[in-house]
Amino acid sequence: MTPSFETVREALYGGAAGGGKSEALLMAAAQYAEVPGYSALLLRRTFPDLAQPGALLDRSHEWWDQTEARWTEDSKAWRFPSGAIIKFGHLEHPSALRNYMGAEYQFIGFDEATQFPLEMYTYLFSRLRKQIGLQVPLRFRAASNPGGVGHEWVKQRFLIEGEDRGRVFVAAKVSDNPSIDEGEYTESLNELDPITRAQLLEGNWDAVVQGTSFRRSWFDPVLDEKPREFERLVRYWDTASTAPAPGVRADWTVGVLMGRMPNKRFVILDIVRFQGTANDVQAMIRVVSRTDRVQYDDRVEICIEQEPGGAGKGMIDQYVTKILADYYVRGVRSTGSKVVRAAPLSAQCQAHNVSIVSGTYLSNFFNELEAFPFGAHDDQVDAVAGAYNELASGNELRPASRVLQRLFRYRS
Repeated sequence: MTPSFETVREALYGGAAGGGKSEALLMAAAQYAEVPGYSALLLRRTFPDLAQPGALLDRSHEWWDQTEARWTEDSKAWRFPSGAIIKFGHLEHPSALRNYMGAEYQFIGFDEATQFPLEMYTYLFSRLRKQIGLQVPLRFRAASNPGGVGHEWVKQRFLIEGEDRGRVFVAAKVSDNPSIDEGEYTESLNELDPITRAQLLEGNWDAVVQGTSFRRSWFDPVLDEKPREFERLVRYWDTASTAPAPGVRADWTVGVLMGRMPNKRFVILDIVRFQGTANDVQAMIRVVSRTDRVQYDDRVEICIEQEPGGAGKGMIDQYVTKILADYYVRGVRSTGSKVVRAAPLSAQCQAHNVSIVSGTYLSNFFNELEAFPFGAHDDQVDAVAGAYNELASGNELRPASRVLQRLFRYRS
């Protein structure tokens, strides 16, 4: 049974432009303004977004300037006769999250949620709380059109997994807003490019800007079982060392295991993707290397993308001489742009010469590939392109001893 929109913890009103999403957020925030002790927070990504004509701040003054509510410019907040507060804020930079540390709200609303990274959005749940005895529900609300840097996480959170997680999605339509001239506005939206028009006029969450390098259909059919006959196997790592934190857009460490078969087809066998500190990354690479050795009888060559300069060389030296001293491993210096490095793999995929084994990683992998080079992340693209380029080259690494293995680092 779907919970009611009024009391459900988290909900999204999203879709077509002009549906009155900002007004809906403002009304929801004010729903309990007569309750002493009630506090609400309304957010846009930047202050200019918040203050532009027709936006949240402008609309709040239209509604409440002639009432007993009082506006405080310094704190950007309305205080109602009951003592209830509705505050307005922005999160242009990750550091802005500090402005809300220690705060307590019973309602938090994100206007144009797809303009925010997921990390900012989820951090504000830590501010959603109330004192015992305060008779109001805790509510987290979002309003948004499709598109923007947060499109994928908003779609995933509300349209794909929303019902299973107790979240409510309400589709917005231009016809929902009786105050707008629907015909005139539709004419304006018809001037947009097809993708943006589908997003803003139709509220189509499946209309996204796609890159030109990859299509998931090129990997059809997805394999249910891993082949066993390979001429070479490479696990290629694209590493990052920033742990996830509130408001931090951390990159991902990705390790792609790919094999070249005797018939010259290429198979993506496994993708490991995670975020963590440098120590976390070292530990995970060691664990995955051990697992690969067990499964493939010590045949997997380990390649790690080497950053420019002394720091990159020092990191590879650590892996070669200490962390993975008993494995076949080398650093690989990347040259050229990401698009150029991915081009050979793209050509092979389009020719249907690359297969992938089914796994939980498929959805994230395909989403990133199809968005490349315009997507928010490209770590998986870097790793899979690196694995392919190594397999297609003649740089096979089979040292006879640990001493020779250490010498191989100078080949990178």
